[in-house]
Amino acid sequence: MSLEEKHVMSMSEKTARRLIAERGVKVEDIAELVVYLQQPYHPNLLLEEAVVHVEAVLRKREVQNAVLTGIQLDMLAEKKMLQEPLQSIIETDESLYGIDETIATAIVNVYGTIGLTSYGYIDKQKPGILQFLNDKSTGQVHTFLDDIVGAIAAAAASRLAHRAAHTE
Repeated sequence: MSLEEKHVMSMSEKTARRLIAERGVKVEDIAELVVYLQQPYHPNLLLEEAVVHVEAVLRKREVQNAVLTGIQLDMLAEKKMLQEPLQSIIETDESLYGIDETIATAIVNVYGTIGLTSYGYIDKQKPGILQFLNDKSTGQVHTFLDDIVGAIAAAAASRLAHRAAHTE
């Protein structure tokens, strides 16, 4: 029996995964971003392999904490439950507000600096699910979630790259 088969989810992990799903993001959506990031280096990367790396990232407590914190702030902003000026800043995803990116960098730093550069790249490109999360016309606030999802993908891509470097 492998470690993955023995894995028992904590309450934090269950809640983080549930919140991500409730906000319209599937693990496969994040894995598609990993494939996008790794395409130049691993052109034959399968979505299933990328899912394995996303799952591993989601098992990290630091990642779960970032997810729980960021999504809660997004949800509070949707319900207009934050005090001004924070309410308006988060609701509009103000460009000079960098706390969402700061939380995201806590995720990518788990897997080293390669994750940071991948995160910066994907944050600018906004492919796949990130385009949906960045769409302000939906009525949902994803100021934190779009950065968190990009960071999880970048961390998973970094994890994949680190593992490939040891086996190639």
